[in-house]
Amino acid sequence: MTARLFDGAHRAAGGRVLARWLRAIALLCTFLATAYATAAPPVAVSHARLAPAALGEGLAIYAQIDFELPAALEDAVGRGIALYFVVDFELHQKRWYWFDKKLAARSLQYRLSFSPLTRQYRLARGSFAQSFESLQAALGVLRHISGWTVLGPDAIDPHADLDDYHAQVRFRLDVSRLPKPFQVTALTQDDWSLSSNWQSLSWATPGPF
Repeated sequence: MTARLFDGAHRAAGGRVLARWLRAIALLCTFLATAYATAAPPVAVSHARLAPAALGEGLAIYAQIDFELPAALEDAVGRGIALYFVVDFELHQKRWYWFDKKLAARSLQYRLSFSPLTRQYRLARGSFAQSFESLQAALGVLRHISGWTVLGPDAIDPHADLDDYHAQVRFRLDVSRLPKPFQVTALTQDDWSLSSNWQSLSWATPGPF
């Protein structure tokens, strides 16, 4: 009789432990699903190339930025917080005997904002700015980098092989330009993070210039 009671108590305790484990696994699955749902969608740079700049002076970048603005950032813009986006460019010369040599580095900044008075979105690139009736219209322009001159006519040796050079570009949200409280939020929440990996640029024309 005592043995049967002990065995029953043991099985009951085991059942409680199993139930706790199942609850813990369910909570973990819920957490992971929520984290995945709120994480910022991936950012990618596509169709990236270097081509002769307008007027034939140097080389310019043409690229498409594939991204969607996370809901948290869309809400922030609607509340009057300006977002700063940066396109970074680097040119390296390959060296078989040592690390690659960085020949050039450039950054292009965009400012995206919203005016509650005019109910318009504003996208500024340097001294040039455009106004849009909708956020998607502004993002449509932001997603296309067209004719950004990054290299002068003498940046690359005209007799060199282009295979000796590596050019790359990336797109990112400049978290350091957010208000201080939001900078902390950006460090702890994935939906405030928006950045692509470095993407190699192709040359518009084969062979040396």
